[in-house]
Order: sequence, then C-alpha cells, then structure tokens
Amino acid sequence: MTATFALPVPSTSGSLEQYIQTVNSIPMLTAEEENALATRFRVESDLDAARKLVLSHLRVVVSIARGYSGYGLPQADLIQEGNIGLMKAVKRFEPGRGVRLFSFAIHWIKAEIHEFILRNWRLVRIATTKPQRKLFFNLRSMKQGFSALTDKEARQIAEELGVKPEEVHEMETRMTGHDVALMAEEGDDESFAPIDWLADSEHEPVREIERKAYDHLQSEGLVSALETLDDRSRKIIEARWLADDGGRTLHDLAAEFGVSAERIRQIEAKALTKMKTALVAQGEAVVI
Repeated sequence: MTATFALPVPSTSGSLEQYIQTVNSIPMLTAEEENALATRFRVESDLDAARKLVLSHLRVVVSIARGYSGYGLPQADLIQEGNIGLMKAVKRFEPGRGVRLFSFAIHWIKAEIHEFILRNWRLVRIATTKPQRKLFFNLRSMKQGFSALTDKEARQIAEELGVKPEEVHEMETRMTGHDVALMAEEGDDESFAPIDWLADSEHEPVREIERKAYDHLQSEGLVSALETLDDRSRKIIEARWLADDGGRTLHDLAAEFGVSAERIRQIEAKALTKMKTALVAQGEAVVI
C-alpha cells in the first residue's frame, strides 16, 4: 500500500495457521455497516473505518491466495500481496454504486497476486502480454490429465484464450520442464555443464543494435508514439496501459468520456495499432 494509506493488519510473518484462524474469526460486515464505513472513509478520510473494511475482508484474500498454491511460492507471501490488493480496493471503493466490496476487491487482490507470481516465477519472461498472462494462469486447469496436449487441444485452448497454438505448446513445455544447473557441482571436474559450452554473445553487433533500438523505444520512442494520438486516445491508452495502479477498466473510462465500453475498446484498439506502426518505423530508423 502507499505511504498515505498504511493500515495495521494481522501479520503473516508468524504462524500461518494462526494468522488464518485470526482472520477467519473477524466477522464479516453487513451491507449497511460496509456502506457506512466506506462513506466515512470516502468523505472524512477516517482510517479507522478503512481498517475495519480491510480486516473484515482478510479472509477473502486467504481464500483467493489458496488458489495459487501450485506455483511453488510461499503461501504467506501470496496472502501478503493479496492484502496489498485489498487495501488498494478499499482506497478506490465507492459506496452507493450497489456493489459490495467483496466483488469489487477480487480484481485488485488477484492483480497483485498475479504480479507477484510473474515477478518471482521463472516463466515471467514469456508471460508479457495480457493473453499470455491469461494463458499462464489458466493452462494448468484447462489441461485434461497429465499427458501432453494434442494439437487439437492446443488449438481449442488457444482459441479460447486468444493466443497462438504454438504459444500454448511453448507454455506447456516450460511449465512442465525442470530447471537445469548452469554450473557443475563443486569438485566435479569430469562432467560438462551448460556454462562450459555457452558462448558469450552479449556484445555481438546484432545484440548491440537490438539493445540500442530497445532502449530507444522504451523511452523516447514511447513518448513519440503517444504524441501521434489525439488527446482522448492518448488519455485512454495512458489510463489503460501506463497507470501505476494497474490500469482502469473499459467501463470506468466509458463513464468518464460518456460513451459505451465498446466504443472505448474500439478507440483503444485503433490507438494501439497507430502506436505500433509508429514504434516499428522508429525502430527501423534507430537500426539504420
């Protein structure tokens, strides 16, 4: 949570079971209690009201975090990240809209847990786009049994998640593979490890050119691409893709601009295509 909204919650640093028992003993709020507390926090910046909202929903975080136990990361860490998402949800929750905090907070809790997993698991480098992240978090549950996916199954999953069949196969291979030690064990002079035959290609001319183009596009290139958009399109792209809080939804932006969510999606798609064209042109110019 940000420094302006840090609340004392039960610590996950001790016994995890004790923590779970503690949060499960905290009673849930009624709709009236929740609305009153949310209004106090929204109108009066009452941190005690925010604290009660957070505490009453910690059990929700525990329940969601349990669904990510298959990634080999400590459950306490997943819960802690989920708690951060819960606090963000409380900060942004607007009472009176007819939505309970439970439903509103699920997105923020899952978003923080997803980001934590992607930062700390070894597959982060291939889960870079939204469809790939969706594939990353759904492939395990969508597979039937433990055998390798057939081409037909891969095509079905790819169609459902909006990715390519080869991306499904690649993700499956990486998720079922095992880590290999880069260096041989100390004292083992007989075997060859990957470090023995990997060449140092860091400073090859092609790599240098690629790195130069990438660095440019990450800084000046992105700014220039944004400048090719009209004000509304730029604001939508910045709110959806460049915001520090994880990005706003289509419905949020639709309400702000007074149009439908589908219209926001169309503007976003057109703007991204225009930016991509500008970035490709800039990348070629840098290489040349």
